[in-house]
Amino acid sequence: MTAHTLRYYERVGLIQPVGRARNGHRRYSETDEAWLKFLHCMRATNMSIREMQHYAKLREQGDATSLERRQLLEDHQEAIAEKIAELQQAHAVLTHKIANYKAIEERIRIGGPHLMKVEPESELVAAG
Repeated sequence: MTAHTLRYYERVGLIQPVGRARNGHRRYSETDEAWLKFLHCMRATNMSIREMQHYAKLREQGDATSLERRQLLEDHQEAIAEKIAELQQAHAVLTHKIANYKAIEERIRIGGPHLMKVEPESELVAAG
């Protein structure tokens, strides 16, 4: 994580200010590092800063908020699953399209008739 990101996370309340060494470098505990890894993971899955802030506030309140935190994470997990399904569909369309191009290239290489019927774009998306 970059120094810029760490400063930003401090500024927006995702992490608490941490102690510094004599040279001015921040000193993070193992707990801090685990929290930073979690935040990094959430950003990598497109969780918004606002959602992360909400989660962080709940976390600061302790175990009494575990139900709400779990629900927030389950909602986010569901959104990730939906995105994965969309990406898998896009991947299948790309795989099909690449196979068509390879068939065209092979046909051109050997100078023979069509080896594979080239489908219109609209059929590719529907078949996805």
